[in-house]
Amino acid sequence: MSFCFKTHPDMRVPVIRNVTAYVSHNVTTWTLDKVSTEPHVAFFYIECICNAWFTFEILIRFTVAPNKLVFLRTAVNIIDAVATLSFYIDLLLKYCGPTIENADILEFFSIIRIMRLFKLTRHSPGLKILIQTFKASVKELSLLVFFLILGVVIFASLLYYAERSFQRNPDNDIASIPVEGLWWAVVTMTTVGYGEITPKTYMGMVVGSFCALAGVVTLALPAPVIVTNFSRFYTHTQARSKLPKRRRRINPAEGLGAPRTKVPQGLAARAHQHKAITSDHDHSPHPPTGPHHRRTGAIKHHGLPDVVPVQ
Repeated sequence: MSFCFKTHPDMRVPVIRNVTAYVSHNVTTWTLDKVSTEPHVAFFYIECICNAWFTFEILIRFTVAPNKLVFLRTAVNIIDAVATLSFYIDLLLKYCGPTIENADILEFFSIIRIMRLFKLTRHSPGLKILIQTFKASVKELSLLVFFLILGVVIFASLLYYAERSFQRNPDNDIASIPVEGLWWAVVTMTTVGYGEITPKTYMGMVVGSFCALAGVVTLALPAPVIVTNFSRFYTHTQARSKLPKRRRRINPAEGLGAPRTKVPQGLAARAHQHKAITSDHDHSPHPPTGPHHRRTGAIKHHGLPDVVPVQ
């Protein structure tokens, strides 16, 4: 937030320089000249505190990560590391800026810190749904971009020759296809229409009309597929959030205060008899077969049924 607020004119401090001026032959005077503006010093301290916390956080998460390679390959961690590193680069340029040419251009890369907002995807279900929707709609989005590029190139070329060939046009705004032509086609097909570049001839107006209609149709074609994917992920997320949370049941261990069941005398004698029969069959060289012996083998394999405690 401080990265955005410090660009406001009311939150910047002017840099004043004392300039000496020669009025006449031996008379000089001085005046105050506003060279530039700088953010208030409070924003610098806020950024230092926040980035110190971010540095500590990413180091701790890297230390306790079970797999360091997977941690370094995660997109959110890469964004966090680059955004934190950009602050230290900006801090270095602040002291080395006077000796570096085009230091203002290098400061442009500090905009990477805004990408730290993508960390909210770990805590926001809505952003997760949006990202999953874009991932599921990659084919439709790539098809949309392909048709837009194709239409931009075609209509930019048509407008360029329409403005020059069919009618005299001294106020032609389309000086070239790569600059003015492509810009006009992008603005028209996306239905933005800034209006700084407009066709002046009748044929140019006809080309512009078809360009606007083609842009509306092209943008509307993949929209239902993307909306369907978004609705599916949203419904799935809402259904999962309404499911009851399962608690893991822990059974009491035997011998640690767990109640023991009392076995009746007849059931205990029958269990002892089956145990003796199965032990005899185990030691026999030719195990017998038959219904009774198959039942005995099943009892040996699966055990006796659950014992009902005596009240």
